[in-house]
Amino acid sequence: MDILELREYFLNFKGATEDFPFNEDTLVFKVMGKMFGLVSLEKWELGEPAINVKCDPEKALELREKYPEEIYAGYHMNKKHWNTVIVNGSQLNDQQLKHFITHSYELVVSKLTQKQKQELKEMQS
Repeated sequence: MDILELREYFLNFKGATEDFPFNEDTLVFKVMGKMFGLVSLEKWELGEPAINVKCDPEKALELREKYPEEIYAGYHMNKKHWNTVIVNGSQLNDQQLKHFITHSYELVVSKLTQKQKQELKEMQS
């Protein structure tokens, strides 16, 4: 999956937005102002493509054990709730990457307030 396909997938979700709140290198994807994905553009340019996605803590540990070369505790993130996933890893395919992104989005949406969930529901796709 290249960076454009990845970006398109992140933005495919209802209410998803992108911006650069930290610096001009870190592309952040949000839903209702809450982060669900990060990408370092510099690392992509250096041939080290990776994404940071939110993950259920128990599932995060399982994934890190199963794929130690491609999934590890989130770089510069809360290590309990975020994973860094190597995109061009040998063991992970595009379908799995999409699953991790979807899980991250759904996890963030599940923690929104009722008011935010209603606003999201009323948004156009």
